[in-house]
Amino acid sequence: MDKDTEREIAEGLQQGDRQAWLELYEAYAECVWNNVARLMGFDCPAVADVVQETFLAAARSAMNFDPDRGSLRVWLYGIARRQIALYYRKQDPKIILARVKKWWASLDGEKIDWINAREDAPPEVLESRELAALVRFALMKLPAEHQALLLAKYVDDRSVNKIAEDLNCSPVAVTSKLARARKMFRVAFGKLIQSMLNSKEVSL
Repeated sequence: MDKDTEREIAEGLQQGDRQAWLELYEAYAECVWNNVARLMGFDCPAVADVVQETFLAAARSAMNFDPDRGSLRVWLYGIARRQIALYYRKQDPKIILARVKKWWASLDGEKIDWINAREDAPPEVLESRELAALVRFALMKLPAEHQALLLAKYVDDRSVNKIAEDLNCSPVAVTSKLARARKMFRVAFGKLIQSMLNSKEVSL
């Protein structure tokens, strides 16, 4: 979506214009669904609930949207991640944790090294739902901006320049933020593994 169209929609949202809201939903419903699904493992009923809550929350806060602080995409992704966190707080993570811990114990070799150096990891490790769960839990530990950056770059495969446009900042700033986000993810992932091995409950 070009900047002029986005600004028109933003102005309509701030004025409570129903047409602007419909245009927002039509433009972003699919990408919000995909983003939520990547974080929740494509559990369709749960994803549908979170997407619905995301747009309801967006409707309640639409008048506060500030286009100078980032794009509509970034704003919606931030709301979606808050709704995902709320969803998981209502769940019992011990069931997921027990399954993941059993899977982790079944792996051979240097597990974290495998995952950090993706090219050396067996495909069945990288594609497992257990690893996906660990990645989701680790991502949810990060600030919303860092989550958005990592997903945009490594899941949506958006260029640094495109991300910079979304965030209204320079490509140099995005590169620096991505480096910090990767470092924070590695720390969060390591702590999550240690917590799991110590049989502590994973909290979101």
